[in-house]
Amino acid sequence: MQTNFTPEQLSDPRLARSNEILRSCVHCGFCTATCPTYQVLGDELDSPRGRIYLIKDMLENGRPADEKTVKHIDRCLSCLACMTTCPSGVHYMHLVDEARAYIEKTYDRPWSDRALRWILAQVLPYPMRFRFALLGAKIARPFKRLMPDARLRAMLEMAPKTIPPVSRNDDPQSFPPAGTRRKRVALMTGCAQKALNTDINDATIRLLTRLGVEVVVAEGAGCCGALTHHMGKEAQSHGAAGANIRAWCAEIDGDGLDAIVINTSGCGTTVKDYGHMMRLTGQAADAARVAERAMDISEFLETLGPLPNAAAPEQLKVAYHSACSLQHGQQIKTAPKTLLKEAGFRVVEPRDSHLCCGSAGTYNLMQPAISKELKTRKVDTLEATAPDLIAAGNIGCMMQIGGGTDIPVVHTVELLDWATGGPRPPALAA
Repeated sequence: MQTNFTPEQLSDPRLARSNEILRSCVHCGFCTATCPTYQVLGDELDSPRGRIYLIKDMLENGRPADEKTVKHIDRCLSCLACMTTCPSGVHYMHLVDEARAYIEKTYDRPWSDRALRWILAQVLPYPMRFRFALLGAKIARPFKRLMPDARLRAMLEMAPKTIPPVSRNDDPQSFPPAGTRRKRVALMTGCAQKALNTDINDATIRLLTRLGVEVVVAEGAGCCGALTHHMGKEAQSHGAAGANIRAWCAEIDGDGLDAIVINTSGCGTTVKDYGHMMRLTGQAADAARVAERAMDISEFLETLGPLPNAAAPEQLKVAYHSACSLQHGQQIKTAPKTLLKEAGFRVVEPRDSHLCCGSAGTYNLMQPAISKELKTRKVDTLEATAPDLIAAGNIGCMMQIGGGTDIPVVHTVELLDWATGGPRPPALAA
């Protein structure tokens, strides 16, 4: 793609990076074949190629974002299926993130949008605030029909039927390995996951320590920053990332870390990109150190070799949902399925497994109509496999899919923990 940025504009490293990405696009349109919003809406401007044109025009002309551009950028899921499909290697993630930050600085949103985005940014990344919000949503859910805004109704629907008790395993501490120590890792316990489902971190700790891995929950680590990063709120997202970088680098420089293990793939995609995200800050070098150690739990388990004595306690058919942030964001496609199969589970995949379920961080709250359509499509394809349960590697996907089906939804690591001597996943009790 031809661009016409001035030398003065290109002296800005952010615009220089955007120019580099824009110029790598050859207009082929392969991205439209795998873009969920283009499939649902059929509008060229709701495809990656269309959004690239809008971003180019906005950045090249140095003008404030307008309503049309914001509408179509806001509709992007950041599922990154386009990056998997693109034959030219267009780094759409970096481009759309830059566009969102630019929009946040130059566009005056309607007050209702500003208020909603502020609430989400001040609640979701903080587990205790999120717990109180979930409790309030649970109480208010019977009155959701009275809510005039579909986004507010979506928030009420998001609240789980039961809110799990706080897990003390999420507190800063170290869990010794069983037997001889093979590796030492930091576990990212996250933010929303600690309020929505405490079983995942608990299962991860049990499994890793059983395999001879010392697990550290670092003092000062918290939200990865993804939720606010994708809203263009750079100060807040960089603050969250910076806190994690300091916490994990203290462990790296102390007793050392073989990996930073992440069991929420949306967070993993962001942490692995810390080197780019923080490249213009004073933490650039430490951010790169953290990023190079970040690993999805399935990715890390493969480095340990076959799971010893793994045997599925029950012969179950598992429909595996591949989270976009795992298969597209991190290009991890086979590890979770291989681990489940080796543990004795029968694994099946739904049709169109490359398409997003519609969760995408706060997307299901900000764009409820599109999100609901994508959820319905995903649930239909999963149920068509007639599984006993559904497994996924991302809490957002688990909540989204679980809200549309009666089939139990569990994290991949819960099944692997069960198969190697851990308890039966609580979600299967029903």
